[in-house]
Amino acid sequence: MDETDWEQRVADAWASIDQRSEAEFLALIEKLAAELPHDSGAGVFERACSFDSTGHPDLAVPLYRQALDLGLTGERRRRAVIQLASSLRNLGRPDESVALLRTELDAGSDPLDDAVRAVLALALTDLGQELEAVSLVLGALAPHLPRYQRSMANYARLLMETDPEA
Repeated sequence: MDETDWEQRVADAWASIDQRSEAEFLALIEKLAAELPHDSGAGVFERACSFDSTGHPDLAVPLYRQALDLGLTGERRRRAVIQLASSLRNLGRPDESVALLRTELDAGSDPLDDAVRAVLALALTDLGQELEAVSLVLGALAPHLPRYQRSMANYARLLMETDPEA
């Protein structure tokens, strides 16, 4: 199997999600995943994503865990952690989400750092930790602003210094 071709077909499938019925999209991803060995973390991950994106986080969570257990690496590993945490939050388990994402923040840095912080902020809000959530979001947003980066980063830091629960 040509891995580049498979990756392109997966990308094309995802680009077509809004033009397909849920059943058709799930079947397409299932077919693509079946082209890989049964112990492929990438195939299991894509299946998890398809359930998650069609409103079935309960079906996605065990698949994300399985994909990670199979040794998923690179960007897909980070995406699996972020999406697992988001699904756990959506299932009313924000404490598990926070634990996963705090660990992920310490695991290194890549272009998905802001996504980690965004989902962590949502989970923290669910736990009543709004000041820390706003601080995370401001800190993630600050580098992207055309001006006021320094001020926003300082405000983010100050929020944490005034948060009695931080």
